[in-house]
Amino acid sequence: MRTAGETLHGWLRNRLAADKLDWLDGQLKRLAEGRERDLVVTLGLIPRKLGKADLALSAEELADAEAARPGWDPRDWTIDRAARVLALLSLPDDEDAFVATFSAIAPSADAAEAIALFSGLPLYPARARLEAQAAEALRGNIRAVFEAVAHRSPYPREQFDQDRWNQMVLKALFIGSTLHPMQGLDERANAELARILCDYAHERWAAGRLITPELWRSVGPFARGDMIDDLKRLAASADPREREAAALALVASGQPEADQILMTLEDETR
Repeated sequence: MRTAGETLHGWLRNRLAADKLDWLDGQLKRLAEGRERDLVVTLGLIPRKLGKADLALSAEELADAEAARPGWDPRDWTIDRAARVLALLSLPDDEDAFVATFSAIAPSADAAEAIALFSGLPLYPARARLEAQAAEALRGNIRAVFEAVAHRSPYPREQFDQDRWNQMVLKALFIGSTLHPMQGLDERANAELARILCDYAHERWAAGRLITPELWRSVGPFARGDMIDDLKRLAASADPREREAAALALVASGQPEADQILMTLEDETR
C-alpha cells in the first residue's frame, strides 16, 4: 500500500510536464534535508512553477486516497495544493521538528498556502499536536481556510474534543458554510450541541433571518421538550426543505410527541 506522500507524487507525476516534475523533485530532495528556508521558498514558488489546475481525481484515485489514509477525501484539491502538502510530507521524519516548522509557517501563510497547509492535517506526523493550530484556522474569517480544516477531512472527527467540535459546527453557520461535508457529523452529535443550535435558531428567528435546514440534523437525536416545539414549527413551514428536515429530525428523536407531528408530514416521510 502506498503512503499519502507516494500517492500525491503519483498523481502529480501523471499530470505535470517533465520539466515541472523535475523542478518539484529537486525541491523535494532539498526539503528532505530539513531546512525551513527551503520549505518557505518552495511553498511560495509552487503555484508559479506548477500551476493551479484542478487535480480532477478519478474514482479510482479517490479510492487510492482512502486506502492510503482512511477518511482522506481530496476530491476538490488542485495541483498546487497537492504539491504543497507533499512538500511538508517530504520533511525529515522528526515529529518535534515538524510541529515546530508547521507552527512557525502557518501564522504567516497567505490564504492559498493556509488552505493547503490545513488540508494536509490528517496526513501529517504528530497531527494530534497540531490541534491548536487547527483551532486558530477555524477562528479566522476566511471561509475557504475554515473549510480546509472542517470539510472532507477526518481530522476534526478524530482530534477535536466536544467543545471544539461544537464551536466548529456553530462557526460554520455564522460564516455561511455548510455542514454536510463534515465527516462524523452524526457520530459527533451531542446534547449540548443540540441546545446550542436551537438557541442559535431562536436568535435567527427573532431577527427574521433564514436558517439552513442542515442545522436540525444535529438536533434530532436529542430533541426533547421545547426542542420538539421547534421542530413542530419547522414542520409547519411552507418551505419543503424545512419540512423534510423536520421529518428527519423528528424520526431521529423517537419521542411520542414527535410521532404525532410526523403524522402531519406524510409526504416527507414516504
